[in-house]
Amino acid sequence: MSALAAVQMNSGGDLAANLDRASTLLQSAASAGAGLAVLPENFACMPEKLAGRRAAAEADGSGPVQEFISSEAKRLRLWIVGGTIPVRSADPDRPFSSSYVFDHDGNCVGRYDKAHLFDVKIPDSDEAYQESMFTQAGTAALVVESPWGRLGVAVCYDLRFPELFRQMSSTGLDVVAVPSAFTVPTGQAHWETLLRARAVENLCYVVAAAQTGCHPGERETYGHSMIIGPWGQIFSDAGIGDGVITAGFDRAEVDELRHRFPALAHRSDLER
Repeated sequence: MSALAAVQMNSGGDLAANLDRASTLLQSAASAGAGLAVLPENFACMPEKLAGRRAAAEADGSGPVQEFISSEAKRLRLWIVGGTIPVRSADPDRPFSSSYVFDHDGNCVGRYDKAHLFDVKIPDSDEAYQESMFTQAGTAALVVESPWGRLGVAVCYDLRFPELFRQMSSTGLDVVAVPSAFTVPTGQAHWETLLRARAVENLCYVVAAAQTGCHPGERETYGHSMIIGPWGQIFSDAGIGDGVITAGFDRAEVDELRHRFPALAHRSDLER
């Protein structure tokens, strides 16, 4: 089975430059033997002002970023979880933050709209965010069939809501992709803990692709993209700086672990 890859980026407001860098990193992932690559949240566009995000919003099913992901998937024979991009909603000021999954033939096999929006004031910091002011929340989970089994998608702040992962797991979940752009304070405090918890709770692989470094508008992200196994083991950590990490996928390990440690089967009616 081909490897899993997480792509770490330092995206800015220049769409063409971001796509060019993403193409280079996806090529690196394919060259390293990956069959599935996950891009980070906002990989194609992290503009300084909200107007730039609204202007970049695409219609569902068409647009330069969706076309880019499709063509790269077909060119490199990669399954790609396309980070997130703004996709038009009924509210022109609040596009969805959508993650598209494309198979290795360039076909779109699923779309997930980020459900939990980052409306917080960071403790012990001056940082504050109100994502719901410029983003429409999604309302449905996504799990698709893939060569690695059942593949789910969650985005960044979704990590703090285990109920979403349990909903995915209820239909079967073998790998979950987590495109993200964690802040530095929350990343230092919780990133690894949350990722490992979601892997352990669901006995699945987690492929978390992150933004890293400083971005327009004085935003700084944590980096440390990770690939984590179903027992909570960290197979790879990207640290800081852009790049690609990979790790193998072992179907037999997942099946044996779930057989020997059948926690998923032990859920009571209270948890269903």
